[in-house]
Amino acid sequence: MADARPYGSWPSPITARSLVEQAVSLGQVEVDGERVYWLEGRPSEGGRQVVVSWAPGSEHRDVLTAPWTARTTVHEYGGGAYFVDGDTVFFSHFADQRLYRLDPGGEPRPLTPEPPVPMAYRYADGRVSPDGRRIACVRERHVDGVVINDVVAIDADGVGEPSVLVDGADFFSAPRFSPDGRRIAWLCWCHPHMPWDGTELWMAEVDDGGLAGAERVAGGPEESISQPRWSPGGVLHWISDRTGWWNLYSLGDGDGEARPLAPMEAEFSGPDWVFGQSTYSFLGDGRIVVSWSHQALTSIGVLDPRSAQLTRWNVPYTVIGSLHGYGDGAVAVAASATEEPAVVRFDGDGRVADVLRRSRPTAVDPGYISAAKPIEFATENGQTAYALWYEPANKDVQAPSDERPPLIVMSHGGPTASASAALSLSTQFWTSRGFAVVDVNYGGSTGYGRAYRQRLQGQWGIVDVDDCINAARHLVAEGLVDERRLAIRGGSAGGYTTLCVLTFRDQFSAGASYFGVADAEALAKETHKFESRYLDGLIGPYPEAKDVYYERSPIHFADQLSAPLILFQGLEDKVVPPEQAEVMVEALRMRGLPFAYVAFEGEQHGFRKAETIVRAVEAELWFYGRVLGFEPADQVEPVPAENLPA
Repeated sequence: MADARPYGSWPSPITARSLVEQAVSLGQVEVDGERVYWLEGRPSEGGRQVVVSWAPGSEHRDVLTAPWTARTTVHEYGGGAYFVDGDTVFFSHFADQRLYRLDPGGEPRPLTPEPPVPMAYRYADGRVSPDGRRIACVRERHVDGVVINDVVAIDADGVGEPSVLVDGADFFSAPRFSPDGRRIAWLCWCHPHMPWDGTELWMAEVDDGGLAGAERVAGGPEESISQPRWSPGGVLHWISDRTGWWNLYSLGDGDGEARPLAPMEAEFSGPDWVFGQSTYSFLGDGRIVVSWSHQALTSIGVLDPRSAQLTRWNVPYTVIGSLHGYGDGAVAVAASATEEPAVVRFDGDGRVADVLRRSRPTAVDPGYISAAKPIEFATENGQTAYALWYEPANKDVQAPSDERPPLIVMSHGGPTASASAALSLSTQFWTSRGFAVVDVNYGGSTGYGRAYRQRLQGQWGIVDVDDCINAARHLVAEGLVDERRLAIRGGSAGGYTTLCVLTFRDQFSAGASYFGVADAEALAKETHKFESRYLDGLIGPYPEAKDVYYERSPIHFADQLSAPLILFQGLEDKVVPPEQAEVMVEALRMRGLPFAYVAFEGEQHGFRKAETIVRAVEAELWFYGRVLGFEPADQVEPVPAENLPA
């Protein structure tokens, strides 16, 4: 018979260590012929990013051996760190950011010159020309405090210096050759826009000396373009939100007009935070395998562009990423509310043909799993907001009849991003211990159309705060959680929302900020180029809106903090520098408020090392136990904390 235990103190087999043991992150699938490649992030190897390959009749194998790691820091967030041409793999090596070539049976050799300063020249999002002679990729140079982005051509054998193909804009992405190699398409945008605000799609003729006849195909300051690519027949396709939803388009024959394919109120793309996003891919017969999301759930199917017929596959997954055609089927990273991400091969009818790699070798007993449930709730100004709801779940424990569970409100990063419905043990860690969790897709989140995404324009620190609070109020009103034990947590932009909630409101009992923004003005002045004008849209132009930045920065109002707070920070973070957390800590200390601060050497923006991830989640659990009044079942090393009650 199940034990009756207080919420929060339930023993669970989902330990902090199990979050990283034998676990890998999976991403960036690439296909060349019958061979499939993907990228694995391995916390057990210090966060090393490994290119792995598989072909029919063989086991998957590591293409990159230690210490090689495929990771670029273009835009700081990277993505598109490797690409393939047959059995040859090209990749950006994290340690020096140079581009390397790896041929079968050989060793990696650099294709780009040694920069004048280590890691000063960076490369991403490359493709090899159809004749195999050269590479087009994005380059980012850091020279005397100035960051310069362009698209360059690099000899595929490493002969000579890179030559500039396109420059003049602040940012570039997705240079893609046509199948005959005679044309190339790319995306560009300029400050203050982010790629989900306004981008331009360009196309030009390719000749030996560079490019000729460049023309803008689509896009502008009010239209976000993503994922340009060519069909096997040489027709340019892309995704645009010109109707308010990211839908798929092709370039019309003869008239050069954009032709919509399967228009609907659904999102066929997501925000281009990193390079290499892939939500559609061409099959050999001209059909397109495509994924689209609606209300936080993703579908996958095949689109015939000739008839505009979209056939949805009946698959056991609700989250699809890095989608590529494979034969008459597809390969993707797929997950659901009850299955963690895996590299999955689908046949031409959408049936699961193979699971090539799971993010974890063994599945967790379903008795400890709480499946995500999409919910809607009322928020400010008569509007509706969205979230994913998780009930406490543990087959070994009987919930107390006279208690309601504590609630953890999760605020995702970005803030232009979204909560995922994929099974995550990082969430199940909490639900299996007796916490309820709500992962909020506040106004400004992606997946609900451009209008919803733009709710945050000028309102960061207000709309997100209101929606997180209203999600908690909704669950309290439904009698599902304990209103006296509400916690909020988030990382990066989610950390900012967490700090704002605890500073400017008083509904919560505890909070955890992971590398969160405390000083919006400092972020506007000090952050990296990619996001250096991001806050123009979220808060206002700087320095014209200096007063608004002050008013929205928790650092200036630390004396108003309404609940104990634990802060986590990577000391090599270039996106949200550690000074932000350290200034907040000093303010907390001077005011005598309860807090703990845990900093990690060698970590950047987002923790990758196994020991860091374990320590952070255990410290957060310990902290909640102290302030919410329960004794964790886990044996956890206490955290250095100040001003906590005995």
